[in-house]
Amino acid sequence: MRSNTHLGINTNLCGCPVQIEPGVAKVELQTSDVMSADDAGLVHGGFVFGAADYAAMLAVNDPYVVLGAAECRFLAPVRVGERVALSASVIEAKGKKHLVNVEGTVDDRTVFTATFTTFVLEKHVLSDT
Repeated sequence: MRSNTHLGINTNLCGCPVQIEPGVAKVELQTSDVMSADDAGLVHGGFVFGAADYAAMLAVNDPYVVLGAAECRFLAPVRVGERVALSASVIEAKGKKHLVNVEGTVDDRTVFTATFTTFVLEKHVLSDT
């Protein structure tokens, strides 16, 4: 299955899709020096969050899906050079509203969990008409 959403995203910063199926998506984020928050090589959490958000959008996979809310936990640090695997699954879909669970792991260590509330709109969120 191919992506129907977020077609212009920078995969160097938000991860690369490795699986897109109905209601499920997986993204891999290869972390790099540009993501470092300090001299110790701690990856800024915003990059992990961005990759998780991207995975959630791909799990819904509608051209007009947007993020409405997120409840997330950062469970362990991510270091520059590590690869974060983000797995997203739609757990509920009612009309326009979709709830998506996302888990991020580095090897066998869970580093991030979240539930994203997404909405599928009738047109692009920036559309004037």
